[in-house]
Amino acid sequence: MHPFRSLPSIDALVSLVAPLTPAPRSLIVSVSRTVLADIREAGLAVDGATCVARVVGALNQFLTPTLRPVLNGTGVLLQTNLGRAPLSDAARAAMQAAAGGVSIEYDLTRGSRGERNRHLSPLLALLTGAQAGIAVNNTAAAVLLILTALAAGREVIVSRGEAVEIGGGFRIPDVLRQSGATLVEVGTTNRTYVRDYEAAITERTAMILCVHTSNFRQMGFVHTPDKHELAALAHRHGILLVDDIGSGALVDVARYGLSAEPQVPDHVAAGADLVCFSGDKLLGGPQAGLIVGNTACIERLAKHPLMRAVRLDKISIAGIHATLLSYVMQRAEAEIPILQMMATSTDALEQRARTLQHHLGAPWDVRATTSTIGGGALPTDTLPSWALVLPCRHPDAISASARTLNPALVGRIREDSFWIDMRSLMPVEDSHVLLCCQQLAYDSNVS
Repeated sequence: MHPFRSLPSIDALVSLVAPLTPAPRSLIVSVSRTVLADIREAGLAVDGATCVARVVGALNQFLTPTLRPVLNGTGVLLQTNLGRAPLSDAARAAMQAAAGGVSIEYDLTRGSRGERNRHLSPLLALLTGAQAGIAVNNTAAAVLLILTALAAGREVIVSRGEAVEIGGGFRIPDVLRQSGATLVEVGTTNRTYVRDYEAAITERTAMILCVHTSNFRQMGFVHTPDKHELAALAHRHGILLVDDIGSGALVDVARYGLSAEPQVPDHVAAGADLVCFSGDKLLGGPQAGLIVGNTACIERLAKHPLMRAVRLDKISIAGIHATLLSYVMQRAEAEIPILQMMATSTDALEQRARTLQHHLGAPWDVRATTSTIGGGALPTDTLPSWALVLPCRHPDAISASARTLNPALVGRIREDSFWIDMRSLMPVEDSHVLLCCQQLAYDSNVS
């Protein structure tokens, strides 16, 4: 008998599948056709029950969201693959409130159209010392907008040591070409002086662009010019100084035992015409590229056609606003998770780990470890931490099992064990971690 004779018809298959899924009939029909076509193409001889199981499985996979909640036990605080900075309760509430109708471009006082930029500009100006501010969807967009609006068709001077690839294929030379500006590299990979910039200035020069080497560090025989000197040079020649400082910060992270990270107000005070930085790294908000600087430049950016393509939506604006307000009200270190993670003492982390281990029992263990910041911030810095550890014969299998849970638990594998770093988790997540680990403890007995 031909192997396909045993396959059910579409109608028969749909009638068998329909009681087993909440999917609408049209979707069941579509998936059933795809499954049967795949079976025929593979030349498989399968029965009706197998066809039903395959269709139900395909429907469940299709209907299950791929964007799932994750418990970040990796020890990387700003884990890019897991969404970088976890948001504060205030930011989450603001974003939820903004899901309905909001005054995004409507002035409630005048009863007429309003400016989208007015929501964030006053807060950004107050916190950074700049005249005005604007927000786009990430820092790459911020750099592209600045170059396109202010340097297209002209030259932009960049230190050879700063013409970098920051991540995800984002390369400064490529962005410059895309913007229509011409890259002029000066200095060497490790040493660039003010005189190098000055020698490269021509009548076609639009700006000097400084780029923070976010995810690597140069050490040893290196030199970069003082930003005050660069600003004076730029303004003496009637050109702009633009400073991309990467993750940026509004607090001094050195208080947490970390290296000094560029603080936005310092770069504004140094004389940069525009400073851009991330909203979703050390600032602790949702994804955004924030630009602050003088009013004339910010207004040119706001009016440029590209701005409409890279502007923030209402949900992100609400989240950034709430995050900035935490800084304005001097509540940031009490409210913003990334700052809390960096500030938490090792004693507190050990106590949390030991409490979980007490509930779980053997073979779970507690061990000292180190955490990293991640997200392209402070690439050479680590913080001491404590981890909940499951020794097991097959840690890869345990890790895979942990990722199937809801919420998923992502840790790291080390020394034939599955490690859950407590520093990258918030205390309110510990109860969820415990439930996940109780399931993993069972799995470990059979792995």
